[in-house]
Amino acid sequence: MDLPILYGVSNCDTCKRARAWLEDRGFEHRFHDFKKDGLPSAALDRWLKALGWEALLNRQGTTWRKLDDAAKSVVTDTPSARAAMLAHASLIRRPVVEWPNGEITVGFSTDMFKQRTAAMAAA
Repeated sequence: MDLPILYGVSNCDTCKRARAWLEDRGFEHRFHDFKKDGLPSAALDRWLKALGWEALLNRQGTTWRKLDDAAKSVVTDTPSARAAMLAHASLIRRPVVEWPNGEITVGFSTDMFKQRTAAMAAA
């Protein structure tokens, strides 16, 4: 069985909770750390196609708040958001998960993870 791939940052609390949730329930996964391993542009393109740039862009995070107003004002569509996320991977909401069935999700909630892991177990 393919493993889910969690993309995020190792010191992100939400990523830690998502990984712990999977591990506590015996679900193996791979973890791709943006800071250590870089952000694959092909992966970002998959996420943008599946979820849209608005769902991926983390406007509540420190990285967004630290951007000057001019940099923020140009993020208005998929190409501009893509460029910003490639320049600052921590602008991406985390974790992004590529599930074995091809689904892509962003963020962590126990309900969402229960549904996705139930589908994995049934496959």
